[in-house]
Amino acid sequence: MFDLIRKLMPESRGAVQRRKRHRDAAEALRGELGRAPTRSEIAARIGCSMDELAAFETVPTSIEEAYDERNMAFADEAPDPFEVLCEMEDRARQVEAMRELPERLQLVLPLFFVEELNLTEIAEVLEVSVPRVHQLRGQALTRLKALMMAENGD
Repeated sequence: MFDLIRKLMPESRGAVQRRKRHRDAAEALRGELGRAPTRSEIAARIGCSMDELAAFETVPTSIEEAYDERNMAFADEAPDPFEVLCEMEDRARQVEAMRELPERLQLVLPLFFVEELNLTEIAEVLEVSVPRVHQLRGQALTRLKALMMAENGD
């Protein structure tokens, strides 16, 4: 079993050990110095020359390591596609649930959350008192939550 694993490894055991010594030395120095260590500081810690250090720093890594999705070289600012899809599904479910609310409650939520009107402004639009708007908003949110929970089967 171990022979098969060694055969499939892209690097020799010695190269893996040198890389581990390099990584451990760099981490230790980073902790001691409070900054990223220089190559010469790492070489001094390991006890090798700069040429030896360069030799095992440039050993090619496996393709799996090089193309790891967590590698910051492949990071971008785009949102995660799965999260975008989930958000779209949630939004569609909210719209469907809102359609089941009474007309007056359907009006309160967009005025508050989409148009970003305050309670006083909504009260003027609906021609009711501010406390009544507060009640309507609470009712709408409670019913919306209940509808969405019922849809999930919870």
